Amino acid sequence: MPEFTRDETLDDILSEMAKESGEPAENKAAEEVPVGQHVRAFREKTGLTLQQFAEKVGISPALLTQMENRMVSPSIGMLVQIANAFGTTVSSFIGGKPEREYSVVRKEDHTSLSRVGLKEGGKSPYIYESLGSGKAGRRMEPFLLQLHPMSEPPTARSVHDGEEFLYVLSGEVEVMLGAHSELLREGDCIYYNSTTPHHVHSAKEEEASILVVLYAGK
Repeated sequence: MPEFTRDETLDDILSEMAKESGEPAENKAAEEVPVGQHVRAFREKTGLTLQQFAEKVGISPALLTQMENRMVSPSIGMLVQIANAFGTTVSSFIGGKPEREYSVVRKEDHTSLSRVGLKEGGKSPYIYESLGSGKAGRRMEPFLLQLHPMSEPPTARSVHDGEEFLYVLSGEVEVMLGAHSELLREGDCIYYNSTTPHHVHSAKEEEASILVVLYAGK
């Protein structure tokens, strides 16, 4: 799998060079999706204030403000929570192609991974690629995730409606579920309720990759 720990400035330069030279997509740097800006655009389209939108989602207006200004990075679980609250899909906030009855993602299209970015070049704990974009009316959200090593032990937990299935493609992954912890290696998988406070991260000081399928539960 591609390496995503290069210096951000170098990534930007390589990305621009690839665009100008017409290089194939696999040589481009990973794109950073302005998720917070997309959330704000979606909120403004609904005509809701920060307070109204936050109350409907079940988060604080302060957190929503930080998300919209890219001071904090919303997790996939948080995006599912927002999508569920408004009867839409995660792709509403990360971009996607026109929807139809089915969606096909070819191998050669697995080139541009999207990172939930942080303000001022902050690092996200993972890079992800949506595999379900284009399927209309879907209730599952499949992703490929590249998990970065964490500098500090995780303390936050994600909680939202639905269910999650994880399959480890490479590396070792720790899944924290409530008071329990499971260590998964390549070929291992786990299926759990998203309503259980959970956190997924690389178990070692190296990257790990996983296939994740989220069921929205609506």
